[in-house]
Amino acid sequence: MSEQTVVLDRDAMRRTLVRIAHEIVEKNPPTTALAAEANPAPGFAIVGIHRRGAVLAQRLQRLTSELTGADVAIGSVDISFYRDDLATRQSAPVVRSTQLDFPLDGRTIVIVDDVLYTGRTVRAAIDVLFDYGRPARVQLAALIDRGHRELPIRPDYVGKNLPTAVHQHVRVLVQELDGAEEVVIESNEQRVADRATPAAGGN
Repeated sequence: MSEQTVVLDRDAMRRTLVRIAHEIVEKNPPTTALAAEANPAPGFAIVGIHRRGAVLAQRLQRLTSELTGADVAIGSVDISFYRDDLATRQSAPVVRSTQLDFPLDGRTIVIVDDVLYTGRTVRAAIDVLFDYGRPARVQLAALIDRGHRELPIRPDYVGKNLPTAVHQHVRVLVQELDGAEEVVIESNEQRVADRATPAAGGN
């Protein structure tokens, strides 16, 4: 088994998302026009990047809806065909559906990603958004910012800044997909060694 370091456990993940939700609401107060409506809705929407970013987005949507007292719009984006390495990938991408069932024009969109690394995933997600509409602004929430940026992208909301080495790997585990709730860091070399060992995990 590979050596892993848990950097966020279940309770820490929950507290972190609650904090991010408060920061999102504080930074995006209702506009005068929206507040004047009979059924005001927040002027921002939460959009998660598949897969774990979409799960985290659903949790932030519930939290921000509770804080604002109105249903916050929720969506998800699949970036499979927007990646800048699509032509060089050895395997075909696993395609999931993009769901943006609300108007983007004039709205603040908060993109949610689990781990912010080079910034290329977020760039692809922004490209998806602008194929569907023209948001007034786009913000970024990342549970983990591990550094090593290759594009000029900076999160507006960060759960935890986690300095890492390039040879390390950060994994976000969520109950809905993994049956566990934690953020772990491990070495890529050890992960390769584990996969090459037939006895490991019985696979």
